[in-house]
Amino acid sequence: MPLLEVDNLTTHFHTRNGIVRAVDGISFSLEPGETLGIVGESGSGKSVTCYSMLGLIPQPPGRIESGTAIFDGTDLLCCPNETLRNIRGKRISMIFQDPMTSLNPYLRVSTQLIEPLLIHEGLSKKEALKRAIAALEEVGIQDAPKRVHFYPHEFSGGMRQRVMIAMALITHPEILIADEPSTALDVTVQAQILDLIKKRQQDLGTAVIFITHDLGVVAGSCDRVNVMYAGKIVESGVTGEIYYKSRHPYTLSLLKSIPSLQEKGSELYTIPGMPPDLSQEFTGCPFFERCPVAIEDPCATTATILKDLQPDHGTSCLRYQREDPTAIEM
Repeated sequence: MPLLEVDNLTTHFHTRNGIVRAVDGISFSLEPGETLGIVGESGSGKSVTCYSMLGLIPQPPGRIESGTAIFDGTDLLCCPNETLRNIRGKRISMIFQDPMTSLNPYLRVSTQLIEPLLIHEGLSKKEALKRAIAALEEVGIQDAPKRVHFYPHEFSGGMRQRVMIAMALITHPEILIADEPSTALDVTVQAQILDLIKKRQQDLGTAVIFITHDLGVVAGSCDRVNVMYAGKIVESGVTGEIYYKSRHPYTLSLLKSIPSLQEKGSELYTIPGMPPDLSQEFTGCPFFERCPVAIEDPCATTATILKDLQPDHGTSCLRYQREDPTAIEM
């Protein structure tokens, strides 16, 4: 039985310039202990998907138009605020994208680390501080009894990210949402952060939703991958299928954009054009204008729906769904 099951989640932002369809009817599930990657360019709806589930989108202008997100029998999208607060930060935790802005610069790290323990577990400040120090030691911060009382600006970028991981895992959540946890970090620190999340997941049995724009980062981290574009999931499957048997031109384009996979000395591949304006409605495939193998019919005229081509691998590409042999020639 899935730990989390999302069905037809739709989130729009009602602005002066129109309705922005940030997340447009997506469905997926998460099994206990599984790592799910959500991949796509900036603005594809990855973070908004998870913010919607946790009730973190600003309302207004944001509005959850439809859908369900069932976690342990509770629909996160329509449950009472008190129920959601008891789940958020305790049973479902999140590592936010930028630790520099996510950590309060006016509060010591100790104050921020013990807060979820005081709220959700009712510990005394003394016991909570012991747990906070242990959590920092577990994520590799040396001299934790002293440094736990530092302010965020006294840590490097990599150390602040470790603090965020410790804060997210301190209550031993059942689901960890990691939103671009390695962005803006150098390659060495990035690898350390990814290894740290994986180790803590193995120790605690936590399921992880890994949000990133880089398919290369999740290659060794995720069991399954959802590829998002223009608020929709355009391809979904087990990691090996996504990497070696891609069935959507957008996924293939993302793979071609990974520098390490390109021939040395060749020009860096970039996807031509720009993502569509999500405040404008479109009838066909949202990737039509940028797709190297698109044709007028059906790509520009027929609405796309994610369909399974085989167990554990689905695509919304109409040409792949129709088994068009020329679709793979990119």
